[in-house]
Amino acid sequence: MSNHHTYKKLELVGTSPNSTDEAIQNAISEAAKSINHLDWFEVVETRGHIANNKIAHFQVTLKIGFRIESS
Repeated sequence: MSNHHTYKKLELVGTSPNSTDEAIQNAISEAAKSINHLDWFEVVETRGHIANNKIAHFQVTLKIGFRIESS
């Protein structure tokens, strides 16, 4: 094990018909299926779809940081 850590960031868009929190969790859950060592996230954009004058769908763009395995 080295005495430092190196990270990589990727950008994802999570979606949900219910909430921004659920959209974030959906993105993280999907990323966790194929990426190890998830460490942090940063919300960079929030938007949504309106139908019949009500919020119909949430979209949250986030950056997810994960540690490179050998660092």
